[in-house]
Amino acid sequence: MAHPLATAGRNDPRAYLLKQSHVAATLGSPFTGEILAAAYRQLWRAPRLDATIAEWPLDPAASAMALRLNAGLHALARRGTFADLSALYAGDHTEFDRAVGEALELGEPTLLVWMAHPTQTNEVRRSSAFMAALSLLAKRHGMPFDLLEVGASAGLNLLLDHYAHDLGGVAFGDSNSRLRLQPDWQGAPPPMAHVAIASARGADLRPLRLDDSHTRERLMSYVWPGDEVRSECLAQAMLLARDDVPLVDRESAGTWLSQRLREPQAAGTMRVVQHSMVLQYLPEDELLALKASILEAGHRATRDRPLARIGLEWNRDRTQVLLCLTSWAGRAGDGERQILAACHPYGAWLKWHLPAQGQVTA
Repeated sequence: MAHPLATAGRNDPRAYLLKQSHVAATLGSPFTGEILAAAYRQLWRAPRLDATIAEWPLDPAASAMALRLNAGLHALARRGTFADLSALYAGDHTEFDRAVGEALELGEPTLLVWMAHPTQTNEVRRSSAFMAALSLLAKRHGMPFDLLEVGASAGLNLLLDHYAHDLGGVAFGDSNSRLRLQPDWQGAPPPMAHVAIASARGADLRPLRLDDSHTRERLMSYVWPGDEVRSECLAQAMLLARDDVPLVDRESAGTWLSQRLREPQAAGTMRVVQHSMVLQYLPEDELLALKASILEAGHRATRDRPLARIGLEWNRDRTQVLLCLTSWAGRAGDGERQILAACHPYGAWLKWHLPAQGQVTA
């Protein structure tokens, strides 16, 4: 019998499971929506998990609380831990409450572990948004790029030039790549320009090693069930990353970036700080320090040693994911933030805001 969760008012974190259920359905995954709705109804069967969510100390949306639970349940299904849950995910039945309820009750220790760690989705389709922004910078400056990514996780988006991108009919990256990315492009195409990556390095508090089978399985569990495109893109990117291992340091974003930005920058190269869906996880003091270090480096930038920041993040009220660009080159007007596009959270589509050839209208 399902518990009514009568105490889960609008400000109760448990109610966010239902909100994320609606979001998942809106984003094209009704199955994930049903999983989260069943978890909300059956949460009473896992008292410690229920208490953990009810007393959640962080913002449920910013900390991806519901997606942590969703990934944990997906992991149990993929492992075959509970036959009824695995059968549900395989489409053999539709008894969501029965299967999810059993998994919550008997798999509670495992799910609590998943709740303790932030999501690390490594959405490689987001790299197409980065590539579009880099094409604009390549058109303007004609320089190779030194990429610095904060919150890089396994570093899959540092390998963006290893993937084949079709952006509004314009090709970028490695045309022979086993991973071909073609987001649903809306608007004029990005400028045709050669994007050359001179170096790429990232940082993460918990960098993931793709030579570990458990890590690869963990990443696959973060992909929503039934999304074969996301699963295949991730699988192909992980294979590429095992041959060309991304460089990801284990360090906090603010400290690491401040150190990297103070290192000598070769003349004729453009240093680029990139980040996607990570700022929401940073403590306020670290976020302020990160922004300050970028601004400080921007003030030091020159025409032959320019700097840019590319961000793919939720807007303030979490209604849109925006691709934004800020750049510095020792010129008047440097440091003005430019919105390049609105994007699907997982990179399925991109609505480019600029006219053809990336020229900004007056």
